[in-house]
Amino acid sequence: MGKPVIQVKDLYKIYRIGTNKVRALNGVDFSIEKGEFCCIVGTSGSGKSTLLNMLAGLEKPTKGQIVIAGEHIEAKNESQLVNFRQAHVGFIFQSYNLMQNMTAIENVAMPLTFQGIGKKEREKRAIKMLKLVGLGKYMRHKPGEMSGGQQQRVGIARALVVNPEIVFADEPTGNLDSNTTLEVLQLIKQISREKNQTMVMVTHDNYLAGFGDRIIQIKDGKIIRNIDNRERAQQQMDELINGTATMPDEDPFAPAPNTAVTAAQSTEPPKQETAVQPAAVQESNEQAAKAEGPGDKPVSIWDEVNETIKNEGGDTQS
Repeated sequence: MGKPVIQVKDLYKIYRIGTNKVRALNGVDFSIEKGEFCCIVGTSGSGKSTLLNMLAGLEKPTKGQIVIAGEHIEAKNESQLVNFRQAHVGFIFQSYNLMQNMTAIENVAMPLTFQGIGKKEREKRAIKMLKLVGLGKYMRHKPGEMSGGQQQRVGIARALVVNPEIVFADEPTGNLDSNTTLEVLQLIKQISREKNQTMVMVTHDNYLAGFGDRIIQIKDGKIIRNIDNRERAQQQMDELINGTATMPDEDPFAPAPNTAVTAAQSTEPPKQETAVQPAAVQESNEQAAKAEGPGDKPVSIWDEVNETIKNEGGDTQS
C-alpha cells in the first residue's frame, strides 16, 4: 500500500436538539492509504453517514482536520470544494442518480463535460468505461430500459470516468438483491484495485464490510474498531469469485489470525440490522434541526449531494 491519501484528526460534529448537544462525531482519528478499499460500517445513527459527509466536503466539521490528497478540505469554501471534487473525487449513490432521458453513454460522459472535454473524446471515454463494467451491449439504453444492477454499473462507470483518486460510495448496493449486490461489489473492488484508486464505502452490512481492506466500525460517533482486514478480505473475495461465498455466522469483526486491530475494541458484538434500510438518509435526518458549527445545518446527505450536483450543473435525485 502507498502513503495515506486521507487523514482525519480529532474530528467532531456537534448538533443541537433544543438545549441538548448531540455529538454525531466525537473525536475521530484515522487514515486511509492510497489504493485501499475501506469500509465504514455502523448501524443507523452511528455517525457513519455524517463522517462520509465530512470526507466529501458536504458538511463542515465543528472541530478537527480532514486532509485529502494533501489538502485541508475543512478550510475550503464551497467554490473551492466544487473544484476539489471535480479534480479528485467520484461518487457512487445508492439510488443511482441517473438522468432518465439520457442514454448510458450520455450519463457516463456528463462529468467530463464539466472538465471542458470535447464531445468526441467524452463519448470515447464513456464507451471504454461502459465496456469495462460489462455494459457494452447497453450503451444506447436509457435507465428505464435497464435493471437496477445495470443502472448501478452505469453509476460506477460515471464515477470512474474522470479517473478520480478517491471514490466515495454511500450504500451502493442498498437497492439491489443479494446476488446483484455481490456482483456489483466484486466489480467495484476489482476496478478500484486495477486502477489503484482509494475506495471509501459506507454500509450498515457487516458481511459487505468484510470485503474491505480496512474496516472502520463506528458507534455513537466514535470509532470502536479499525481493522487491517486485507487477509480476510482476499479470502472472502476468492470465495465470491469461486462461487463458494456464503453469509457468515461468526462475527465478521473478530480478528483473524495475524490480523492487526488498530483501534479500541468493544466487548460487545456489533449489532446486526434485520432489514436493509436507507441508512444514509435516516442517519442524517435523525440529527437535529440546528447545527453547531461554521454555519451549516444537518440535512440529509441526499440534499447535500443534490445541491452540490446542481451547483456543478449535473443531475439530481428525484
